[in-house]
Amino acid sequence: ICTSINEVICHGIPEERALKDGDIINIDITTTLDGYFGDCSDMFVVGEASDEAKRLIDVTRKALWLGIAEVAPGKRIGDIGAAIYDFAGRKHGYGVVEAFCGHGIGREFHMAPQVSHRARRGTGLRMKAGMTFTIEPMINIGTQECDILDDGWTAITRDGKLSAQAEHTILVTDSGYEVLTLREGCYQPR
Repeated sequence: ICTSINEVICHGIPEERALKDGDIINIDITTTLDGYFGDCSDMFVVGEASDEAKRLIDVTRKALWLGIAEVAPGKRIGDIGAAIYDFAGRKHGYGVVEAFCGHGIGREFHMAPQVSHRARRGTGLRMKAGMTFTIEPMINIGTQECDILDDGWTAITRDGKLSAQAEHTILVTDSGYEVLTLREGCYQPR
């Protein structure tokens, strides 16, 4: 489990620090079932968040689903990142983090392919039925630049502004995709 609070982009190490009203937190969990890995994360608000924080979370979740909508056999991995960046970066002016990406997942936790969240349409590996990977955009209110804390793991926004992340594990099917980590109460577009 990783817990990324406010300006923490990803890989936040759970700590004893008390959460306060208005904090936003990403909880990222990894599971295994019958020797296969699954990976997902979502954003939560402590108490009442600012409008700025709510908007960031909303854009991040929608960007994830726009990326998911690009998944189909024969399409390119870059199409996913293009959809995410066009929406979150170009349309909304947020920093779309390039330092971290989605990844293939299965019998190993990190496998090929890498799934960039800021890519060009028509580039990258062609998707084929049976592939599984994560899509996990990390979106910052300010710049996409990040720093790693002294623990060698926790990534934070360089400018100290808020960051949000949403993630699902996706299976490419013969006709499109299946979201393997979808759960009740999880954001889904209408």
